[in-house]
Amino acid sequence: MSEDLVISQCSPTMAGLKTGNLFTCPMEDKKTLNESIRRMNMKLVPRGVRLLPVKYLEKRVLIYMYRPDRLRADLKDSQALSILSEKAYPIDNADKCVAELVRRVNSQETFPHEIGLFLGYPPEDVSGFIEHNAKNCKCAGCWKVYGNAQEAQKTFAKYKKCTDVYFMQYAKGKSIERLTVAD
Repeated sequence: MSEDLVISQCSPTMAGLKTGNLFTCPMEDKKTLNESIRRMNMKLVPRGVRLLPVKYLEKRVLIYMYRPDRLRADLKDSQALSILSEKAYPIDNADKCVAELVRRVNSQETFPHEIGLFLGYPPEDVSGFIEHNAKNCKCAGCWKVYGNAQEAQKTFAKYKKCTDVYFMQYAKGKSIERLTVAD
């Protein structure tokens, strides 16, 4: 797995601006990719960030990069708890919630809509997405917005600027460890 792919897809999480990112990575063989994830986790876990393979497909894998401590905090939000509780997640344990999400991604034909909670999307937008079947949003960027569109637009711009800055810094030789803000 290339560091540029991780930086292009996950800079806001690396910078501590976002709870998580989900991205696909090309895969020639599972063993080599898993070794690559292990090596990268050795650099990232001490900084409070983790990579987790979620779903293996024929020639690619879906990977979740997240900040476990931030996810724990996000999942304490009353609206997030309500959404996850309605969907029978083990809400008393964030790690078990991640395991349940992975199970659902692998066992369902459609993506579980509550995944936005694991990526740091506002719970009101995740709830709106579920209630409106992904229709009638106020605006769309990194996610579909049903709540505060103005605040979301600022967040989208911040994420884009972060990614641009991270690419520039990486091109100048800054390592992925130095680019990843420690908790």
